[in-house]
Amino acid sequence: MKASPFAALALLALIAGCANNSQPPNVENACAIFDERPHWERAIIRSERKWGAPANVQMAIIWKESSFRPKVRPRKTYFLGIIPTGHISSAYGFSQALDGTWDWYMKETGNSGADRDDFVDSADFVGWYMHKSQDIGIGMHDAYNQYLAYHEGHAGWRRGTWKNKAWLTRVASEVHRKAAEYKRHIDACT
Repeated sequence: MKASPFAALALLALIAGCANNSQPPNVENACAIFDERPHWERAIIRSERKWGAPANVQMAIIWKESSFRPKVRPRKTYFLGIIPTGHISSAYGFSQALDGTWDWYMKETGNSGADRDDFVDSADFVGWYMHKSQDIGIGMHDAYNQYLAYHEGHAGWRRGTWKNKAWLTRVASEVHRKAAEYKRHIDACT
């Protein structure tokens, strides 16, 4: 049986689509990411325009959450140390959004077909979440507090759950530094 040209083209498009959603080789430099994945740059800029979320802060959050890997999940949990029982949370994809938060995003934005392992959808999600964080008094350029709210949730950020987590404040400082670094890159290459 001979494959139709349409089937071959569809298979090629599927393979190309998967390749474009893999982790870029250099995730430390925003310009390198954008050179490798121009559609990611367009997605970040579209999210920035739509939600007011600075590109460098969005990128720093995605960098910390998934290191730009599309299908990453948190570590697994085990019963008796040997029987897998699932993951420590429902976080998934580029944005590491939890099931409930992703559902809230899809419902509120009408983006019902959004996928967490799709960079375009994840960039829109991060921009939306940062926009929501403004409602609790966090500035869009405040990468440190944006990350704390992203990690702890808005209610957790308001309660200050992060204040007794030295490891998390260190991580938020990393995100702050990475956002500043990505800003320098973006300013130089765009």
